[in-house]
Amino acid sequence: MSTTEPQATHMSHDLVYSGAQSLDVFFSPRNVAVIGASEKAGTVGRTLLWNLVSNPFGGTVFPVNPKHASVLGIKAYPTIADVPDRVDLAVIATPAQGVPDVIAACVEAGVKGAVIISAGFKEIGPEGAELERKVVENARRGRMRIIGPNCLGVMNPLTGLNATFAGAMARPGSIGFISQSGALCTAVLDWSFQVNVGFSAFISIGSMLDVGWGDLIDQLGDDPRTSSIILYMESIGDARAFLSAAREVALAKPIILLKAGRTQAAAKAAASHTGSLAGSDEVLDAAFRRCGVLRVERIAELFSMAEVLAKQPRPRGPRLSIVTNAGGPGVLATDALITGGGTLAPLAVETVQALDHILPAHWSHGNPIDILGDAGPDRFAKSLEAAARDPNTDGLLVVLTPQAMTDPTQTAEQLKPYAKIEGKPVLASWMGGADVAAGEAILQKAGVPTFPFPDTAARAFNNMWRYSRNLASLYETPYLPAGGDAPDRAAASALVEHARGAGRAFLTEAESKRLLTLYGLPTVATRVATREDEAVDAARALGFPVALKLHSETITHKTDVGGVRLNLAGVDDVRAAYRAIESSVRARAGEGHFLGVTVQPMVTMEGYELIVGSSLDPQFGPALLFGAGGQLVEVFQDHTLALPPLTTTLARRMMERTRIFTALKGVRGRPPVDLGALEQFLVRFSQLVVEQPGIKEIDINPLLAAPERLLALDARVVVHERGVTEDKLPRLAIRPYPAQYVAPWTLKDGTSVLIRPIRPEDEPLIARFHETLSERSVYLRYFNTSKLSFRTAHERLRRVCFIDYDRELALVAEHETAASPEIIGVGRLRKIHRSDAAEFAMLISDRYQGRGLGTELMRRLLRVGHDEGLRHVTGDVLAENRAMLDVCAKLGAVLSAAGSTEVRVDFDITADSSLPA
Repeated sequence: MSTTEPQATHMSHDLVYSGAQSLDVFFSPRNVAVIGASEKAGTVGRTLLWNLVSNPFGGTVFPVNPKHASVLGIKAYPTIADVPDRVDLAVIATPAQGVPDVIAACVEAGVKGAVIISAGFKEIGPEGAELERKVVENARRGRMRIIGPNCLGVMNPLTGLNATFAGAMARPGSIGFISQSGALCTAVLDWSFQVNVGFSAFISIGSMLDVGWGDLIDQLGDDPRTSSIILYMESIGDARAFLSAAREVALAKPIILLKAGRTQAAAKAAASHTGSLAGSDEVLDAAFRRCGVLRVERIAELFSMAEVLAKQPRPRGPRLSIVTNAGGPGVLATDALITGGGTLAPLAVETVQALDHILPAHWSHGNPIDILGDAGPDRFAKSLEAAARDPNTDGLLVVLTPQAMTDPTQTAEQLKPYAKIEGKPVLASWMGGADVAAGEAILQKAGVPTFPFPDTAARAFNNMWRYSRNLASLYETPYLPAGGDAPDRAAASALVEHARGAGRAFLTEAESKRLLTLYGLPTVATRVATREDEAVDAARALGFPVALKLHSETITHKTDVGGVRLNLAGVDDVRAAYRAIESSVRARAGEGHFLGVTVQPMVTMEGYELIVGSSLDPQFGPALLFGAGGQLVEVFQDHTLALPPLTTTLARRMMERTRIFTALKGVRGRPPVDLGALEQFLVRFSQLVVEQPGIKEIDINPLLAAPERLLALDARVVVHERGVTEDKLPRLAIRPYPAQYVAPWTLKDGTSVLIRPIRPEDEPLIARFHETLSERSVYLRYFNTSKLSFRTAHERLRRVCFIDYDRELALVAEHETAASPEIIGVGRLRKIHRSDAAEFAMLISDRYQGRGLGTELMRRLLRVGHDEGLRHVTGDVLAENRAMLDVCAKLGAVLSAAGSTEVRVDFDITADSSLPA
């Protein structure tokens, strides 16, 4: 390696810089002050204090009450300022009106965190919202973190901390539970004692004035004692923070969520409870799919699914094989499976033949596999083994009913060897009471989840395969197409801003189609005619037959005012249609609305009418819609939602969730439409939505999908009012590809490269890049000589390439060769949770070392970090890696010892002047 070329660093998490305070103060405080502690029985202040002192957590408790010298026999202090020790955590149970002043006093006293139990904030209206504003303003002066208000409090059963007013302390365990409802917390707590469920954390989050879902998911994701995370949600708060945290953590730990407010009435009640916007439930479903979260419908499912996902592998698909000794329960399980979107696995010929050798002649010869009521343990075991070997099977459900010939206990013993089948979960339903209890216990101990009823088990399987599919979407990082067919963003923006500047609410049909064309979306040829003769000339140029439609800047629903005439075969028809539209519009809408007509050729090709659209959700920003279109779109209600931007895979999944997709694949002898072209259309459309924030709503209806082509026949675009600026709009829930960091560069020897953020499809290029590295280069990067097979494993590389740009950003240097592009260098920034710092790493292909590429990548990483709002960039470098250390020093880093073999590198990038030129 050249002594002038920086080579590599190692990432560690030892350093925490300033920024948001760590949330550890809520779970492991040295001491706690109870502000509003009381002697009065039955009060929140008394219960809080009693819970803290009766459940030792290893710290001191300070009651704060100006009216008492002591509370519960413990010395009390008039104010937080009078407490003799610096307080880590304050638990506040005072009237809401006084809370802003209490927070200000806590900040002055250096308190790191506060749990506000008090209610009476934004949930009561503007007066409460103003109190919240003051609380936040005061807390920010000391970077103090706040949980609540209007919450039950926080428990850490593993340390004994009980900073709640609940009636009991949760058992220790491995489930992290977060609830927006304090009352639900107490109910779940009571239930947990009955079923012996334990928790690593038990948190009532309240109305999320400061600490939100994303913060706590990150906290529990980093906690090695938490194996799964369970959420009860009423409103989502910071949507991007939630999605970003969930996408990161769901890869390692199941996140299972119950979201209240599916119906409009329930959503209204939830909004009233939390004082937050509820948003569209369909959009929430789309968000949960996108970030790997499993949404369930029942409280019991929250915990049963945590158990199932902990014990059994995730299925690869929705196909279930059911082995049962009774027909009725098999039918019940099938109904629940199919209703929930799963399918019965079609038994392979080999499986049927194997079962023929095992089972009596009159077995069901299909799935469900009815092995008959006289089945003994051996028949159960052999049937399950045969079904498990079937390549069409993604999961297995064994149903036992306690008939006279049945031995539930011995059957469970026989099934123990099949408790762990790679890639195929095994579930059981031992129906009955005391007679099956011993068998259930055997299965549970072996790791097979058991359910009292088969339909419940089938629903659990549906949840499992949906969860698998959701996790797969984590690797679908948004990438917006670039290259020679790039859209004309500037012209599109000018078109939208022209309409907004004129005070208009929407684009005309001609402008809307022009907008689509600028993004490469095919539309029917459209010409504007403001006079009758112009309409005739346009019709002749386009060719008969034609359609005439109203051209107006104020009317969007043209058919409502008689503004559409179709199948005009000649000049006389066009003239008559022009006059009829003009007359009808003036009669129905008045003067000033008719500006002429648009002339379009009649489209004769046969196809399916689709709708593609976008509207603004108050929490998630733009949400995309796809489904069956045409005039009856509201009647059929066949549509699905997704969050932009899309990849082609995400576009295909969006299509698959509609009923019209079956027809698009070809039915009853009709050829399929070009699904690849439709995927690209949706990706392009999502790009338009992302890049044009001036658009409020957009509908393409109908989009005609035929085997030979796609064609947008009509479009409607609503724009934001003139005074609405981008910073006032809900931001995109998922950050798109950061194209602003794409730029060319030239190596010292004149070689041209493109430095750009990494993309999902770079995985094969990154694999080939690792093949170019020497053992020395690998050692300097990873501090060990990890094998090529490990570094290029698919599971590892897709996490390297499929990243969340809100949390991590990798720059690659791409060199275009005669054969194919190659990646020759990678630099990476990974933000440190709850801080204003990031760690960096770098790796350069051996063939391209010594040409200045590493220095340039480092320089760009520092610029990216500055632009992303970071203040520090740090990393550990081997002391023997002099080249890297020299370049870092040259670029302004401070170097310090980090052990006998490593050097800590720290860049301060707070100001523009601190960045290297």
